[in-house]
Amino acid sequence: MIDKKDLFSEFDTVSKKAWKQKIQVDLKGADYNNTLVWESPEGINVKPFYNAEDLENLSDNLFQRNNKWQAAELIVVNNTADTNIRIEKALQGGAECLVVKIDKPLSGISEFMQGLNLGKIPMHIVLPIRHTSVLEEVSDFNKASGNKIQFYSDIVGSFAASGKWFNSEEEDFAIFEKLKKNPNFPFSITINSNLYQNAGANIVQQLAYSLAHANEYLHYLDVKESLKRIKEVTFFVSEGGNYFFEIAKIRALRLLWNVLADAYGVELNCKIIASPSKRNKTIYDYNTNLLRSTMETMSAILGGADIVYNRPYDFLYHNSNDFAERIARNQLLILKEESYFDLVNNPADGSYYIESLTNEMAEKALVLFKQIEKGGGFIKGLKTHQIQKKIKESDKKEKELVSSGKEVLVGSNKYPNPLDKMKMSLDKNPFPIRNPRQTRVEPIIPSRLTEVMEQKRLNHE
Repeated sequence: MIDKKDLFSEFDTVSKKAWKQKIQVDLKGADYNNTLVWESPEGINVKPFYNAEDLENLSDNLFQRNNKWQAAELIVVNNTADTNIRIEKALQGGAECLVVKIDKPLSGISEFMQGLNLGKIPMHIVLPIRHTSVLEEVSDFNKASGNKIQFYSDIVGSFAASGKWFNSEEEDFAIFEKLKKNPNFPFSITINSNLYQNAGANIVQQLAYSLAHANEYLHYLDVKESLKRIKEVTFFVSEGGNYFFEIAKIRALRLLWNVLADAYGVELNCKIIASPSKRNKTIYDYNTNLLRSTMETMSAILGGADIVYNRPYDFLYHNSNDFAERIARNQLLILKEESYFDLVNNPADGSYYIESLTNEMAEKALVLFKQIEKGGGFIKGLKTHQIQKKIKESDKKEKELVSSGKEVLVGSNKYPNPLDKMKMSLDKNPFPIRNPRQTRVEPIIPSRLTEVMEQKRLNHE
């Protein structure tokens, strides 16, 4: 058997300094930093090359991940009959688990849930806090299904998104305390990190806010002396278009979670449920959404997400339909069944670039997290509007880059098709409806990058 050390023994080791000197010569007088080093919105300086020296101060084997990720189907609930049909099609089409979101108020939700065809495969149901009373009513139903249903309800995330508590802060946390005691419902601390990415937060902000968000729950449970009853935390994460950064983001999230859990002296499984971002999706040249979502699901898988679900390429302007949902499902199945993305553990391990990004993101996010905690924590940051202010600033900067063409969205701000008409194809409004209402704090509102230019194009059709 060949010794790995002998493979390269005949070659001299090239130091980082030697590489840089060679590049400097080839630049023929141009400045190395100004020409080849670029700064990301997170303040990370991306270099033209990385080598083993970049990993010298990093820990080895930070991640020992089994890459047996599950290809999920997202089901947004409307009514029992429609939902059952979609569940059956998803199962027949190859979905390995389901992520069910109940967003809108539903009357008779207990009867609704018991009417669903559940229990065949693992199901992850995201419930708004207003529907959490159903958990006790259907506990026998879940027990009969073998406890394959996992429920998620994020009261802090709901406060951030809506700008107000459902009842009051004290009452909502009391509901959270009650939920975790039900033995027939595997309950996970839930962190809706999707909100921050889709509203425009940069990656370091997403990581820091997600960690501070999680810390609100850990601190509450620690005070109640019931933290050890929780076995798992779940982060719902949206993946953007910066391929390598998004791989590193998920890795950095696990690293940061380990740091936070260690601080509390607990071992909690960290589950990551990832999906493509809404932020960079478009209604014009909509087929480009297929390419974007493929790259984003790849980032999620290579970063080590446990569950990945896709979004149909036309979800912004079409109601749910068989064709788009089948294509979205098959994007994931091709990555798993044809591209073998489930056969390699820790696929990003050892990459000089990704390991360096992971470490730098985690370090910057930890600094920001500590600033948030020093200021009184995440909820206080929402109440003083500091979190919202920072996200808005980041959102504005990215939109300015798109508007100027420095950040490219093919089909929108570069190579648009002037013959593309969409006004008559809109089954639903692709733009957020902002109804003025009284809130406790300013809500964090998702915002797509191309909304303004799309509205102008629609007005001129």
